[in-house]
Amino acid sequence: MMDADYVPIAALNQYSYCPHRCWRMFCAGEFTDNQYTLEGTGLHDRVHTLGSNHREDTWQVRAIWLKNDRYGLIGKADLVEESDGQLYPIEYKRGHRGEFDNDELQVCAQALCLEEMTGKTIPQGFVYYAQSHQRQPVMLTDELRAEAMATIAAVQTLFQTGTMPKPIYTKRCRGCSLYRQCLPQAAEKVGRYRE
Repeated sequence: MMDADYVPIAALNQYSYCPHRCWRMFCAGEFTDNQYTLEGTGLHDRVHTLGSNHREDTWQVRAIWLKNDRYGLIGKADLVEESDGQLYPIEYKRGHRGEFDNDELQVCAQALCLEEMTGKTIPQGFVYYAQSHQRQPVMLTDELRAEAMATIAAVQTLFQTGTMPKPIYTKRCRGCSLYRQCLPQAAEKVGRYRE
């Protein structure tokens, strides 16, 4: 179901985490696993068992493809639930709640797709963190929606131009599986020597 004119929902998460990482993954086609990506893949392999079921008064569907033509988004939701007529997406993540909002952007993008597909307004979604076994609510505020749309536009520009963003070292780099390809600290030093 992938379409070259559409932005993968996961790219928003990657871009928000690090534009350079997003470029390496989606433009250069580079990816390397590490402990964290392998744990995440294992979690998603379990979650992405296609199907639907009822759990008490809640209907659940797993591994469902989502698409939004207006914003040019496409991707797969880990889980979508419906309870009392209200739909909400649930994104699964391996760790615990982080200090960054990239997971929330991914949930918001899934909600934008669901809204266009169903005609229903979705006020919230969730991120399920496997390490804590807790769902964290994600309120789909106007601010988060605006941030998601700005990130969609930035990723579309990245894909259209193919221009590699400069690697910038932050504490996020410590857990990045692409750190050895990127070497942001070395890039900073080389940049300083050239100036």
